[in-house]
Amino acid sequence: MEGIKYSFGHPTFKWGISIANVADFSKPLENLSYPQQVAVTCTGLIWSRYSNVITPSFLDSKMPKNWNLFSVNIVMAGTGLYQLARKIKHDYFSDAEPAIVKE
Repeated sequence: MEGIKYSFGHPTFKWGISIANVADFSKPLENLSYPQQVAVTCTGLIWSRYSNVITPSFLDSKMPKNWNLFSVNIVMAGTGLYQLARKIKHDYFSDAEPAIVKE
């Protein structure tokens, strides 16, 4: 039985999400979204663990770890945590008026 093949280059596209999150460091804090940053953080944490712990049975045991997948997810989790910390500090620990979203 032939195993499922995957490319080590696919995580490279995921760097775009992390780069966009870094670009948002200068974005006004009122425009940051809690759900988006929680999703970015959780995705980074879950997939960084998955990339180094779980090895599918159809892969050769000598196959190298996908360090690109691991590193992009660590950066993704880090940028998400940083954005969440900024947003929480602004919304709950500053003298500024809390951001109220109008729907």
